[in-house]
Amino acid sequence: MILDEIKKRARKYHKETVDIRRHLHQHPELSFQEKKTGHYIKKKLAELKIPHKHGIADNGVVGIIKGKDAGKKVLALRADIDALPILEANKVSYKSKNPGIMHACGHDVHTASLLGTAKILNELKDRFSGTIKLIFQPAEERLPGGASIMIKEGVLKNPNTHHILGQHVHPPLEAGKIGIRAGNYMASADELYMTVTGRGGHGALPMDCIDPIVISSHIIMALQQIISRRANPITPTVITFGKINSTGGSTNVIPNEVKLEGTFRTMDEKWRKKAHKLLIEVAHGVAKSLGGKCKLNIVKGYPVLFNNEDLTKATRNHAIEFMGKKNVVDLPIRMTAEDFAYYSQKIPACFYRLGTGNKKKGITSPVHTNTFNIDESSLELSTGLMSWLAVRQLGNGKI
Repeated sequence: MILDEIKKRARKYHKETVDIRRHLHQHPELSFQEKKTGHYIKKKLAELKIPHKHGIADNGVVGIIKGKDAGKKVLALRADIDALPILEANKVSYKSKNPGIMHACGHDVHTASLLGTAKILNELKDRFSGTIKLIFQPAEERLPGGASIMIKEGVLKNPNTHHILGQHVHPPLEAGKIGIRAGNYMASADELYMTVTGRGGHGALPMDCIDPIVISSHIIMALQQIISRRANPITPTVITFGKINSTGGSTNVIPNEVKLEGTFRTMDEKWRKKAHKLLIEVAHGVAKSLGGKCKLNIVKGYPVLFNNEDLTKATRNHAIEFMGKKNVVDLPIRMTAEDFAYYSQKIPACFYRLGTGNKKKGITSPVHTNTFNIDESSLELSTGLMSWLAVRQLGNGKI
């Protein structure tokens, strides 16, 4: 049975997958700078004699594994390859060698897993029909997102891709489990850059000034009311300002200008478009009513990540076949964002979560922290499961 063959190979190549992950963890590169990572992936695919193309979106790599009747169906498997600007605090032998850069979001895990999956599927390519497209994608962590660039450069074409799967580490889940959710799963994410202009002066003489700090506070509260009074209560929406700086202000000085930075997130693309207009109208209106001016620049980011209902249902069933029902967990929606969403807006997609935590071992740190790490036993499941999902989604494999 091909299921047994996949599990056998996942166990056999586990140490190799761990070694790849540790190498990548030691040599992280930031978004749009993954030159050495891209060449490393290229080298690994060449060793496996898997046809590939390097240089898509600069540092991206795409490999192709053709099974029998290769034109029957094309399934893409995606891993992101970039790291974050974080100084690692872990005391491990494979600690980052690039100060201030760390694989704190698990992209080293994703890349190692896909390389391990590639090895398994390449060895079994005479046992399944269809084509596997391996997408090693750069720049997930920074706008406009490597996924959007790769799509523009034709990653879903030649051959045309019918479906796509992606996985992401999830520390809250114990190693040995996965999480999945159909429909809307992750939010859109837009960046807000606002400048509020008034007229500065002495802090003791506010009547002679137009205080941009007071105006900014009114704008923030007014924009929050768009969420509470204009958004549909069943549509999750968040607006947060995480940075406020004044130019030239002091304890006794009212500044001329205040700059704010924030994020706007939602689960509905139509509401997202409408909300952008409301945000600008309200911000300008409040500033004007208080005698100031406001310029709000909305940088449109990643769209809503939508897990295709049919594909996700099939993925759940196939995962249960591989690991048992108790190990496949239902997930809630997340207001975090992922540029895998771009793929999900183009073709049927399913993005699931790989459990990587282990409370007994003290492996509990969230992603994007300087102590993030994983239980490396999860790498056996990550390669085996993705291989099985690929084979089953292409219409092959018996339990």
